[in-house]
Amino acid sequence: MVKQVRENRPRSVHAWVAYELGTRIVTGYYEPGAYIPNEATIGEELNVSRTALREAFKILTAKGLIESRPKLGTRVRPREFWNMFDSDVLRWCFDSTPSPEFLRSLFEVREMIEPNSAALAAKRATDEQIVAIEKAYHAMEGAEPGTEEVIHTDIEFHMAILRATNNEFMVSLGESIKTALMGLFRISSSKEAAYQASLPGHYAVFLGIRDRDSERARFEMKSLLTKSSHKALDHLAEDEGSKVDVAV
Repeated sequence: MVKQVRENRPRSVHAWVAYELGTRIVTGYYEPGAYIPNEATIGEELNVSRTALREAFKILTAKGLIESRPKLGTRVRPREFWNMFDSDVLRWCFDSTPSPEFLRSLFEVREMIEPNSAALAAKRATDEQIVAIEKAYHAMEGAEPGTEEVIHTDIEFHMAILRATNNEFMVSLGESIKTALMGLFRISSSKEAAYQASLPGHYAVFLGIRDRDSERARFEMKSLLTKSSHKALDHLAEDEGSKVDVAV
């Protein structure tokens, strides 16, 4: 069955083709190891030129999603070669309704990074950086439920903590996964009650950092992430009309 083609094309045709094919790949419509139909077939289906297709293939190749094989065609690479920190790949995954396994993997990465970052911030943050974290928290409190402000203030809180580590690699990593955080927060904070319930946990993290208690900051961040992961997986299960295992 031919997949229905989306009509919301961006200004750049090749970028739209990359999005269309990219979402097909991350959802398993084209499975790892499978060959993508030839240029003539794809071009006719998407109603685009071969030039646009080739530019899109370059984008997907750079992200590790596909590879060209002489005399055989273009095939999807195994997931282990995909650049999962790439903002486009992350966006395609979230636009296509992420799987529970995908969400667990993201939270596992966060659990390796953010509790340690909170502990490091408690030791290294300048007074100005602590004020910035507090300001970010109060912005979360004042965000209007159900708006993009909820997402952006939450991201700023976590980014402020990463910046307060004064470790350039932590900050860079945070920027790399910002798209993932945005997608996660849209799921875990989609309901007003869930968002309001998360505020005390965020404040507890701030207090640990403000009081220069690194172990407390680490513990509170880990607790916050555990609760967030359960909420995200529960909300995903509700959207899919089924129950998923929320163990992390």
